[in-house]
Formats: sequence, structure tokens, C-alpha cells
Amino acid sequence: MLRKVGQGLALLALLFVELPVIVLAFLTVLLSFGLGAVPLFPPMVRLVRRLTGLTRRLAGEWCGVEIPAPYRPMPPRAVPMADGWYRSDRTLYKTPRIPEWNARWKWLFGDPATWRDLLWLFLDPLVKPVILVLLAPYALRVYGRWCALLLAPTASVRLAGQVRRLTQVRSDTIDSQAAEMRRIERDLHDGAQARLVALGMTLGAVEQLIEDNPAAAKALVGKAREVSADALTELRRVVRGIHPPVLAERGLGDAVRAMALDSPLRVSVEVDLPHRPESPVEAAVYFSVSELLSNAARHGGAEQATVDISGNGKDLTIVVTDDGMGGADPSKGSGLHGIERRLAAFDGLIALSSPPGGPTTVSMFIPGVLPDARGGVLRRMPLWKSSIVVFCWGLAWLPLFPQGIVTAVFKALDLSERSWFYALYLPEAWQWPAIIGNIILGMAMYGIAMYLPIQHSRERWMAEAGPTRLWLTRC
Repeated sequence: MLRKVGQGLALLALLFVELPVIVLAFLTVLLSFGLGAVPLFPPMVRLVRRLTGLTRRLAGEWCGVEIPAPYRPMPPRAVPMADGWYRSDRTLYKTPRIPEWNARWKWLFGDPATWRDLLWLFLDPLVKPVILVLLAPYALRVYGRWCALLLAPTASVRLAGQVRRLTQVRSDTIDSQAAEMRRIERDLHDGAQARLVALGMTLGAVEQLIEDNPAAAKALVGKAREVSADALTELRRVVRGIHPPVLAERGLGDAVRAMALDSPLRVSVEVDLPHRPESPVEAAVYFSVSELLSNAARHGGAEQATVDISGNGKDLTIVVTDDGMGGADPSKGSGLHGIERRLAAFDGLIALSSPPGGPTTVSMFIPGVLPDARGGVLRRMPLWKSSIVVFCWGLAWLPLFPQGIVTAVFKALDLSERSWFYALYLPEAWQWPAIIGNIILGMAMYGIAMYLPIQHSRERWMAEAGPTRLWLTRC
């Protein structure tokens, strides 16, 4: 309790920082747009962002409300054209200073988060004391929510960030695929193609020698057989580099175990996957593990390694550990960037722990790529839920249509025939309430009949259900 009181007092003490920044921000905006002192605007924005960044960090640590930064990515550095000049819109410059300043100005001025930060800065001195003083038991949590209201990224900002990330992932994937195609072409050109050319030349020599020197021709035929075997081995190696047959036939676990048998390291493999992931995911994980084991053997001086592949719900986790010398650095061409690009196509993450002296541990996490733990089979609803669904579907028409809508028509037209519409036999003051109640009851019964299957398996319903397929046979 005392710690929370201290944290609240510390947040109140930040007002002594915010108030001078408010005065400075007001004067800067006034001078920038009133007198044209535009160069003062970017430093002021950076100062405000430092303050809001501190507030976001304190909101996460003290208030339990994580607030990610909502800002657009910083513009890249200016790149000269072919003639050495730098371009900014329609103007050319000899140095990059002005084009880069223009880009930073547009970045700061055009970012909606800049103005949301300023709005929070001007309102926070008014809102913060009220929250922290009047809502004492829940003050920190409420204050965190207040900060998130203006300092958190909006839905459009999140969407724009996802679009930028997907664009980058697509670009990286295309580059990776192009590099893979070049590797395959190089392997075919330098390996199998060269051996097939040699095979053709050897067979040509056999044709010339078969009548004059059968012994030499026979020797060349043996040589041609060796070349053809080498070419076949080379082609199989290339095929394994594209997509190993054991991976397609036996799955990820057995493919990694087969890889471990061929590795120069002593590799132990633990696999706990109730179901196979999709083929592209298997390929990405297989080649990532292959790259890590190869790095451990060639660069890490390792003697043994462990590979642990497990699933947690729909998430796939891979942990590769070796007893090498450690000190792995992604910036030194260890292949981790390639693995990161592979996993980025599936929103995967990679974490490296490699202290000097070892051991080296690489953890890879790929979310949402495993099939449902039930293998795609819909778990049956409890009997009581199924009974309610059948009851509502079977009888909802009765209060809605004959006792509701049709009775309302009879009542509105003031027909003397009352038939079996029980609401018309009630006292006059109760007839319309009973009719409206029947209509509401019927609609509610239809709603319950649809909601229970949706609530039971929401994802499958959204993927498969339609107006003519309401899962009545799957309850």
C-alpha cells in the first residue's frame, strides 16, 4: 500500500516537469505557426515524446497498463541520385541536410500521435490530480487507462503498422526465395549439369572407340556409370535441399531425427507434436534447425546438441541448444538473419542466448500454426445445451409467428375472429403487451438457438456456418 502511495505521489510530482513543458510547447507552437519559426517545432516534439515515453513506461510498471509507442517509423536517410544531387519534392540540393530535415519535419508534423501527445500534455495536469486524489483505491489503474486513451496507438495506427510489417515480410520472403532459386541454379550448374556434360562426352568417346578399341570403350563405359551415379547423388542432394522427401513423407519429427543421424554432432531430439503443422511451416522449421546445427558444428566447436520441438495449443516452440564456445553474433553472418526471415513469414520470433564460453540456446516461437488439439473435430456440446438448442429451434416459431405477428395483424385490423390466439382472450389492457412479449420471446429463442453453437466453437462457426448450414446436425 505504501508503495502505491509513493508511486502516486511520484506521478503527481511529474506535474512540476509537465507544466514547464506545456509552457514551452505552447510558445513553440505559437512561434512556429504564427511567426514562422518552424525550426523550433521538431526539438519541441522530441522533448514531448521523451516525456510521454516516460509516462508510458511508468504506466506499464506502476499502473499495469502496457502502452506501446504509436509513432510512425522514422524516415530513411536521404540517398543521392545518379548525378550526386539530393532531391526533396521538386527541388535539388547538393547536400542531404535540407532533404533530411524536410523529411523529419513531415514525419513529426504529419504523425497524428504528435498531436495526441500534445493534447494529453495539456489535459494531464487537469485530469491527473482528480484521478489520483478522488479515486485513491483504484487511482493507478484508472490513471493508466487515462494515459492509454490518448497515448496508445489507435486502430488505424495498428493496422498501418501491420501493413508495413507485412510489406517488409513479403519483401524479405521474395528476397529469400530469389536467393534460394539462385542457390538451386548454382548447385545444378556446378554439380549435376557438369557431371551430365561429362557423361555425354564420355559416351561420345565410347561411340568412337567401340569398334577400334573395345577395351578402352569398356573402361569408358565404367567411367560413365560412375559419372551417372555421381550425377544422381548430386541431384538427390539438390532435392533434399529443396524439400527433403522424409519431411514430406514422415513429418517434421522424423525428418529432424534423420538430420540428427547425419550430423557430425551428437544430437538428441525431443518432439511433442500431437499433429503435424502445415508443409511450409515444417519446411521453415526443418531448414532453420539444419542451419543452427551446421553453425554449431562449423563455427561453435560444439560436440553435442539438443533439439526440443513442442506444441502449446496452436503455438509451435523449437529450442536448439549446443555446448559450443558461445559468443554467437547475428551481425557476423551466423545465419540467424536468414532464419529470422524464414520465421517472419509466419509471424515467428527467434531469441538467442549465447554467452562467451557457451552454451548457445536458440529459441524459436511460431504462433497459431498447429492444428486444433482436437484434430479439427468439433467437440460435442453437453446434453443440456443440445436440448435447449433443439427446443428453441423447434418451438420458437410458435410465439413469434402465430401468437405474435399474426395476432398483431388481427389486433391491428380489429377482426372479430379470435381463433386460438390466446392474447385476444385477455383483457384489453393486456393484449398488446402479450403480443409484443410473444414476439420478443420468439426472437430470443431463435437467438439462443444460434448463440449456443457459436459460443461452443466460435472459430469453426465463423469459418463454416452459413444461412443454410447452422450446425443443427453437429450439436
